Amino acid sequence: MSGADVFIGSLDQGTTSTRFIIYDRFASAVGSHQVEFTQFYPQAGWVEHDPMEIVESVRICMARALDKATAEGHNVDNGLKAIGLTNQRETTVVWSKSTGLPLYNAIVWMDVRTSSICRKLEKELSGGRTHFVESCGLPISTYFSALKLLWLLDNVEGLNEAVKKGDAIFGTIDTWLIWNLTGGVKNGLHVTDLSNASRTMLMNLKTLDWDKSTLDTLGIPAKMLPKIISNSEIIGNIAKGWPITGIPISGCLGDQHAAMVGQACRKGEAKSTYGTGAFILLNTGEEVIKSDHGLLSTVAFKLGPKAPVNYALEGSIAIAGAAVQWLRDSLGIISSASEIEELASKVTSTGGVYFVPAFNGLFAPWWRDDARGVCIGITRFTNKSHIARAVLESMCFQVKDVLDSMHKDAGKKGEAKSEGKEFLLRVDGGATVNNLLMQIQADLLGSPVVRPADIETTALGAAYAAGLAVGVYKENEIFASGENMKQASIFKPVLEEELRKKKVDSWCRAVSRSFDLADLSL
Repeated sequence: MSGADVFIGSLDQGTTSTRFIIYDRFASAVGSHQVEFTQFYPQAGWVEHDPMEIVESVRICMARALDKATAEGHNVDNGLKAIGLTNQRETTVVWSKSTGLPLYNAIVWMDVRTSSICRKLEKELSGGRTHFVESCGLPISTYFSALKLLWLLDNVEGLNEAVKKGDAIFGTIDTWLIWNLTGGVKNGLHVTDLSNASRTMLMNLKTLDWDKSTLDTLGIPAKMLPKIISNSEIIGNIAKGWPITGIPISGCLGDQHAAMVGQACRKGEAKSTYGTGAFILLNTGEEVIKSDHGLLSTVAFKLGPKAPVNYALEGSIAIAGAAVQWLRDSLGIISSASEIEELASKVTSTGGVYFVPAFNGLFAPWWRDDARGVCIGITRFTNKSHIARAVLESMCFQVKDVLDSMHKDAGKKGEAKSEGKEFLLRVDGGATVNNLLMQIQADLLGSPVVRPADIETTALGAAYAAGLAVGVYKENEIFASGENMKQASIFKPVLEEELRKKKVDSWCRAVSRSFDLADLSL
């Protein structure tokens, strides 16, 4: 069988849509399909998904991607070797083993309903907000799955009784999908991978298992939790009833970790993914680096049961592309997300306008859930182009805040430099097609930004992990960075250093104005 007749499927389940992509042996996509699903906002700050709708979106995407690849003459039926899965992290589901039905909607990662639980724990626990950092690398925050699970246990009628009976089980979206794909109520596998487990606040970064002390402190029953596995191993086969059956699922990573693999990030290298939020990860190798500057310590990836673990420093930004969606859907300033580049390009600056998209608070490095969105510096001169450009700059300023913290935490020894002695930021995600955004990012960083030829590196990373487990790929092929860079676009800074410093200072002043606004009267 030639390389062109070998295929890997990649299931990419994101915050707003599901995609299924079929890659050939040479990592070229031969068929894909994407479906958007419903976002539910029951109250201010609450965000939910329907788990059953997500399952159905997977079914549709699989079938249509397969049809498209077949229509193009690819013999996927006989050549598909494995499937990798990547998913939105932290989003929390509880469901019944006996019925297969969710016991509540999925609580999405950006949901902030658990603020009061966080405040209560911070007051009660001796370590305050950082009580669990030593074991899991994460502060107490609305962001992480453990707090969402506590809310469900406190508020969903009958859930505690179902837990006692052994019928209610917990998982992030990867767990929910693998359980359904491998049989569901008919012996579906209840597993999660290290990267997703590391985002629950319940996994010990050193033992790579659920932390008993944390479970006891929070009162979370261990029997609800899935088994933790590596990111690249044969998990189980897809059951009957799906468009693709009998094929092994052999790769599973949280979306940001999959992007690290897709970007071939080795020790000292960083990537930023621009999606609904923005997520910056720096591979710290086999060392857990504790942050003193508001970042998270997390697992990067473990590509096999016996492979070494790579860790990472991460800065998570809640609102990036979502701010562009807000301009489109809530304000009507643009009719499609792609229009923002042209609109923002009509002006050469924001005219002194600074926009802080703290819609549900601020994540790294600020960690202020009392922050709310502000737009300052508005005058009669301000028009919608200035606002659009300020929204793009807000994404880039937030990434710079995180990278500045990473440089402080990792130090010079923790960063890999190019041949020109420059730190290169690898970028990916849908928003990176915006050339203006990429140039603004390079200008505000004062260092180059590298955009690969294929910006959908999340799906590609899951495919690589799956292919590695079944022998389609070798690790040295995946991390051949030189080859990956050949077709990349590189954006170099042109902004003068003095102006860069003034803009950063103004941004910091704008951020400070967003604090302590959560209790403003309606």
